[in-house]
Amino acid sequence: MYHPTTRVLTVLELLQSRGSISGVELATRLEVDQRTARRYITMLRDLGIPIEGTRGLAGGYRLQPGFKMPPLMLTDDEALAVLLGLLAARRHGIPADPHAIEGALAKIERVLPDGLRTRIQAVQSSIAFLTAPAPPQPHGEIVLTLGVAIQRRRRVQMRYRSHREETERGVDPYGLVLHWNRWYLVGWCHLRQAVRVFRIDRIMSALVEESTFERPETFDSLQYVLESLATAPWGFAVEALLKTTLEDARWRIPPGSAVLEETDGGVVMRAHVERLDCMARWLLAFGCPFVIRHPQELRDALRQVASEALALAEA
Repeated sequence: MYHPTTRVLTVLELLQSRGSISGVELATRLEVDQRTARRYITMLRDLGIPIEGTRGLAGGYRLQPGFKMPPLMLTDDEALAVLLGLLAARRHGIPADPHAIEGALAKIERVLPDGLRTRIQAVQSSIAFLTAPAPPQPHGEIVLTLGVAIQRRRRVQMRYRSHREETERGVDPYGLVLHWNRWYLVGWCHLRQAVRVFRIDRIMSALVEESTFERPETFDSLQYVLESLATAPWGFAVEALLKTTLEDARWRIPPGSAVLEETDGGVVMRAHVERLDCMARWLLAFGCPFVIRHPQELRDALRQVASEALALAEA
């Protein structure tokens, strides 16, 4: 038995292969009545397929002369989703060359029906993104290589440049993470004999090896990256007790900014910051009571911020 969608696609195939077909023959081939066959023709026209009809006893249907069925058919919502995704790629650290993005947009527009193409172009010409500094872009080929290695659970030999040195190392890749417009690779580093996080824009080369590995079943790549970013040993180590719930703290504090741990009386927040005065203002902005555990200098910074606020209020 035919499904209605299958019948509609069959109509399209018949029109492309035969050039034209009568209404009687079309209904016979589809095993439906002529009224139903006409409804399928209407559905194709609604999708932007230029089908012409001829009147009379021998009347039928044909594709508009010169029309070639595009290799890709998208609904309005699908075309809009693809367009917005490509436009956002310019802004959000997607590892693709800008010329490649423009080429993809042009190819998609070229195969769209005229009506849908006009609407998509209207959106493209009217949308605007807030200008922001472009983050370092990883090489697209490296991202593809790492993705294949992760899927197949194959070790990668890579050359990595940190802010201190350049090294060759074997890595068992567990996952890729995009956070704050930066791409990260998480995996077991055979050079350091530990799980490590690597910025992909600092990977100079990557080669998939024959060696395989077993990834820990419960390992969460995203959570590991967030905790690593929040606890990276730089600046001042800060610990404070927030007198609120874990759910509320997670809502107030951006992921990757701090490690949160539920405890008696609230939530322990641990983070590393470059400037204590910024942390003092951040704590005040949370809007919940808190207790600073360390460092002592953060209490001094909080007093200074409070003094400045009081002076501004009295000015």
